Amino acid sequence: MSHCALLARLEAKPGKEEQLEQFLRSALPLAEAEPGTRTWFALRFGPSSFGIYDTFDTEAGRQAHLDGPIAAALMARADDLLSQPPQIDRVDLLASKLPH
Repeated sequence: MSHCALLARLEAKPGKEEQLEQFLRSALPLAEAEPGTRTWFALRFGPSSFGIYDTFDTEAGRQAHLDGPIAAALMARADDLLSQPPQIDRVDLLASKLPH
């Protein structure tokens, strides 16, 4: 079971909602290429609210993701796409149900 996770909340600038959605969709191949990232989900909470939820087996995997290409690309585009800095929370998983 994965024990480490990240929950990132992203608020799009007015008029940048679709660009942020496309950015998140385009990040999937990068997440798939990360051996330490167990699961990765791009989320839309509302009209301008988005998020990323991902899980890792180890703290090293979580840190590698934070130091990796998705985080770098997001930070490079943050001023253009986001109305505020992303809120990134490190969370610990207590239980999960995943397909076998």
